[in-house]
Formats: sequence, structure tokens, C-alpha cells
Amino acid sequence: MADFDLGASFIPALHKPSALLPIAKHRDSLLYLIETNPVTIVVGQTGSGKTTQIPQFLEQAGWCEDGKLIAITQPRRVAATTVAIRVAEEFGCELGKEVGYSIRFEDVSSATTRIRFLTDGLLIREALADPLLSRYSVIMVDEAHERSISTDILLGLLKKIMKRRPELRIVISSATLQAEEFLRFFDSHESESEGSSSVGNETKPAGAIISLEGRTYPIDVLYLDSPAEDYVEKAVDTVLNIHTEEAEGDILVFLTGREEIDNAVQMISERAADLRPGTQSTLALPLYAGLSTEQQMYVFEEAPENTRKIIAAASQRAGRAGRTKPGKCFRLYTEDDYRALPDMNVPEIQRTNLAPFILQLKALGIDNVVRFNYLIPPPAELLSKATELLFSLGALDEYAKLTKPLGMRMAELVVEPMMAKTLLTASSFGCLGEILTIAAMTSLGGSVWVQRDGEKKQLESARRKFAAEEGDHLTLLNVYHTFVGKGKKESRFCHENSLNFKAMTRAVSIRAQLKRYLERFGIQLDESLKLSSPATSDQIRRCLTTGYFAHAARMQPDGSFQNVAGGTTLMRTQAH
Repeated sequence: MADFDLGASFIPALHKPSALLPIAKHRDSLLYLIETNPVTIVVGQTGSGKTTQIPQFLEQAGWCEDGKLIAITQPRRVAATTVAIRVAEEFGCELGKEVGYSIRFEDVSSATTRIRFLTDGLLIREALADPLLSRYSVIMVDEAHERSISTDILLGLLKKIMKRRPELRIVISSATLQAEEFLRFFDSHESESEGSSSVGNETKPAGAIISLEGRTYPIDVLYLDSPAEDYVEKAVDTVLNIHTEEAEGDILVFLTGREEIDNAVQMISERAADLRPGTQSTLALPLYAGLSTEQQMYVFEEAPENTRKIIAAASQRAGRAGRTKPGKCFRLYTEDDYRALPDMNVPEIQRTNLAPFILQLKALGIDNVVRFNYLIPPPAELLSKATELLFSLGALDEYAKLTKPLGMRMAELVVEPMMAKTLLTASSFGCLGEILTIAAMTSLGGSVWVQRDGEKKQLESARRKFAAEEGDHLTLLNVYHTFVGKGKKESRFCHENSLNFKAMTRAVSIRAQLKRYLERFGIQLDESLKLSSPATSDQIRRCLTTGYFAHAARMQPDGSFQNVAGGTTLMRTQAH
């Protein structure tokens, strides 16, 4: 089952009837391009209907015959989930039947599924068991312009798979004009030296590009004349000016973090109360990952009568307006500052920890990770650091080959490498049950805490009840044990303790799945016996150090800390 149960009532306001979407008139030409080209790149603005309609076009055109599936990958789990809900509603089926989704630790699909939404990372993981991804007739890589590391790795794998599966069709959907770059990537010959043979001298392009009209209504973009000293203050001022001067319509405010959002919501609510009588009411709503699912979905509900909703890469932000009527985009910086911004963010593969992906590539039999066909190669320093970490964890041997069984098991576990090593060594420290719990609690992808309006003190008080001097891992362990024991896995307990009930329920499920992985490896945990002496915090911290030694630091004479690898100084801070 999904970790939350959403009706589709919140979605129709965001979407036009499918026949009115800009993509509708391109249906036949799109299907022709997909039929005749191995790779089709679809360029269109947010709101054009790419994500919801293309999979349905393909299913109707017969691409699911002979039991094949259509896969649509998303960079984020929440997108895979919510889009699947929408498409299942349009398709007229129960979620998990003909239309389903799969994300890490959660599979809402079945033997009857024909259209499957999933994250890029999960499709890469599927290749461990099925290297040619043979169950899929079409793989659509959505939001490719975001250039997540999983997307870039997946595109490299798909390029390899194409050579063995000429019948496979790949659709790449992007909201920005990077289409030529994607096409050049699939047209270029592989430079790998891992035994792959060259494929003749054919010059026929690997694919085609189709461009859609995305925005039906115009958007006016406005800039500041001079830079703002306090952009949160400026955002609030701008919201209130829009509210008093502009025609009806909701306002989206984009800020950089939870604290700014909470402050802005409070400031707007306070100042709106002082507006002149007769002014339309405001409803300021926060939206960020730390909120419960119900709180996040509340922003999609229709506003009360005579009330304006205010919710919180620049060109994509503008794309959120203009879907149902003309809109305006107020940019809180000057036009010169905007023009000085880079066209796109630095791809994640050039700025993040590569260890989980190097481990996956090695498990897929791609030993020469330096020569792997990346869209843009990662810096040599990042590759070197990732390889060094995996070697020190015992996942790679001195020849940079995957070790057996440790390295293979680490690759198979659906947690990052340092936690995988910790889990696989927990038995020897006598704390397997506790480490399983900690692994589940740290794999949720969001906070277990919920801060409700005006309840900041209650949240801090609840945190203190569970806090452990030894750190966050032991605190999370306390939360879980109390939830399943004293709390009896009930929502009331969570509400009283500022905890996210759905997240805690999900942690119970994740823990059970991780336990099954370990049992497959022959690592047993008998929880039918209530042990009188659970593992000590010392045992747990020693075990955590086997995986997270790279994060350890030594205290220096001046009170600062130096990480064990050297070169990075950390300062001690007071816990909040």
C-alpha cells in the first residue's frame, strides 16, 4: 500500500481536460516519431501535458502488447506518486492496476500494470536483475533537464542497452531547450573500452526532436529596479501589493527554506489583518517537505469564497503561472542580475557524492567507470573520492573490483553505501535490531517531526522527550521504540508528540523490508525473544563508526574538530 491515501480531488484544478492540453494536437506526429526513431526528445513547457498524456498515447497505440510495460521515470518520488494517481484517474482504473508506481521501499503495481511511474534510481536498480530492462517496450525519461545524477547515469545505461535492443524506444522529456545536447549524446559513438565493439560507420541520426506549445496564456515578467536588502521582507511586501492592486488569482511565493517560509506565512497573516476593510481575505499556506502529506495537499484545495490563496530555476518558476489564465511573474532581483545567471544549474553529477552510483555501475558489470558514457563526465576528483570510500568500506578490492559477498550485498541493499556497511556488520556488534531501526528512520527522505501552526514550543518540548545525548541516531531509535511500544503504532500518539504518523508507519514498513534483505543474505534476527538487555549506546555507536568513519572527527586543542581524513575543520555548535 502507499504511505498515504490521496483522493484525486486536489488534482483537477491543476489540469485542463486532456483534449485541451497543448500536446493533444501533436498526438499523431509524436507517435510516428516514436515508431520510426529509437530516441524521441520532446520539448515543451510545464503544463503542456507531456507527463500525463504521452504514456496514455503509447498504451492506446499498442506499445503494451505481449505483456510489455511503459516506464516513465521521475527525478523525485512525490512526482512519481502524484502523476500516477492522476493518470490512473484519467485511465479509469484503480491505482496499482493498469497504472501504478514504484519508488524506493514502496511498490504500488501489479501483474496487470501497463503504465508504470518510477524514479530514475529505481529503474537503474532494476537493471541489476534485468540488465537489458527487457520488460519495457518504451522508457520515458521525464524532467531530464533537471540533470539529477540518477537521470544522467540512466541515460548512459539506456545508450548501452539500445545497442542490444534495437526495438526499445526511448522518449526524453525536457522543459528546456537542451534537446540538441541530448540528441548529440545518443548520436555519438561510445568511447568505452570494456569490450564493446564499434557499430559500423552508420551516420543515420539516433533520434528526432519534437517541440510542443506549452503555455496557452501570456505571462508578464517584472523585475526590481534595484536589489532588495532583505528578500523575505521584499517578498511579503510584494505579496501584499499584488493582493491590494491586482485582479483575483492565487499567489505562489518561492523561498529558499522552511524557516523563511514559516516567517513569511506569519508576516503575511499579521499584515493582512491590518488591510483596509472590504479587502479580499488572504489564506497564507506553507509548503515544504517537513509538512505532513495532508498539510502539503491542503494547498491544492479550492480557496473559500472571496479569499486569495498565498502558497510558498527562474524560467521554470514562471512556468507555474499561465496555465488557466494570463499571469504575472514578479522576480525579486534586477533584470541585469537575471541575465547574469547561468542558463542551467551545474549538473548534480559534477558536484555530489558518486559512491552509491559507482557501486551500482560496478554491480552492473561496468568496471571501467571512468570510460562509462556519461552525458557530461564527472570531475576526476569526485570519481577518485568515491572509489577511495568504497575501497575503505570493503566494497572494492585493490583492483577496484566489487568484492564478494560484501560489495555485492552493499550494492543490492537499498540504502547508501555507508549505511549498507553498517547494517551488514551490525550482527558482530550485537545490535542488528537497533541498526535496522536506525537505517529505516534515516531512509524516510523527510523529517519525522511535524510543526503545526503556532506550535513551535510544543515541537521543541516533544523533541526533548526523546533526545539522546549521544546524537540524532539514538534519538531516532528512541522515537521508534516508543512509537511501536508505548505508542502502539497509533496516530493519536504521533499527534500528541508532534510526530508524522505516516512517516512513522512507513519506517515500520521499511524496517521490515530491510530485514528481509538481510535474511536473504543469511543474516537472521530473532525478534520473537524479548531480550532483557538491549544493545548499549556504546555498541551502537561503535557499529555506526564502521560505516561512517569518514564522518568522524578529532577534537583539536582550540575546541574545533578536524575530520579524520584531514583538511576539513568543523566547529562545535549548541544543539537546538
